[in-house]
Amino acid sequence: MARHLNLRQIEAFKAVIEHGTISRAAEMLHISQPAMSKLIAHLEDDTRLSLFDRVKGRLAPTSQGMRLYEEIDKIFTGVRQIENAVDAIRRDEQGRLMVGVMPALSGPFIQQVTSAFLTGNPNVFCSVLARSSQLIADWLVARKLDVGMVSSRIGNPYIATEPLMEHPLVCIMPPDHPLAEKSVIEPPDLAGVPFVSFDPESHTGQRVATMFETYGIQPHTVLVANISPTLCEFVASGLGVSLVHPLLASGLQNRLAIRRFEPDVMFDFQLCRLRESRNARLVDAYLHETRETARRISRTILRED
Repeated sequence: MARHLNLRQIEAFKAVIEHGTISRAAEMLHISQPAMSKLIAHLEDDTRLSLFDRVKGRLAPTSQGMRLYEEIDKIFTGVRQIENAVDAIRRDEQGRLMVGVMPALSGPFIQQVTSAFLTGNPNVFCSVLARSSQLIADWLVARKLDVGMVSSRIGNPYIATEPLMEHPLVCIMPPDHPLAEKSVIEPPDLAGVPFVSFDPESHTGQRVATMFETYGIQPHTVLVANISPTLCEFVASGLGVSLVHPLLASGLQNRLAIRRFEPDVMFDFQLCRLRESRNARLVDAYLHETRETARRISRTILRED
């Protein structure tokens, strides 16, 4: 009598595909290699499919094996989505809030926001994770996050966004840089000047590149950085100048000269949430503190440049 497929066989098959060898797959499932080999052999017998080719003692998935793996992976993806939904429900019942923030905002800004939120909501467990803007968007949709702060625009119908701290970029440089003698920096001033750039794929990098192209300026890029603390540190060390949102230079006023840049290159961050948040009360409270902190900073640090 033919045996029915069982979950352990499927787990074993998936582990071998993803980890490449029987020994590694057995280690991940905490079983012996002979037990793993037996599970794979039974799966092939029960399905009457040729799932692996044996090549010099190693298993190489066949086309049938890969087709089966694709179907199995869809099922496990659905299980993970259910787990995320369960976690979201639990967070709502237990007073948990998961916040994703791009690295540029993961310092003093997010600390001020979260501290103010916890003062008004002392029994809430709050988790703050610094991640890329794209990953934050993905995790919002998967309900692994409740609130997100990103730099790039998000075109997802399930996510509601609003601008946060819109402000023109400013020019930063070492205090003893020749351009520090000027009160306003213009595009021609940067021609041939060593320039520290954001990653050209980033939202800021694209805005700055468009400005240079518009004014026919070929920047002398000496370094590309993907996070603002790194970029600001290199500028402060004397490597070159850069254009940044003034919030990113906060706390470095003693090590940087910050000058207005014209024409305005406007930049803002994006505050994100799911359109249908399960723990809407906590999300609303956190967004309120985020807006208030942003307004307070805009009245102080951002107006000092």
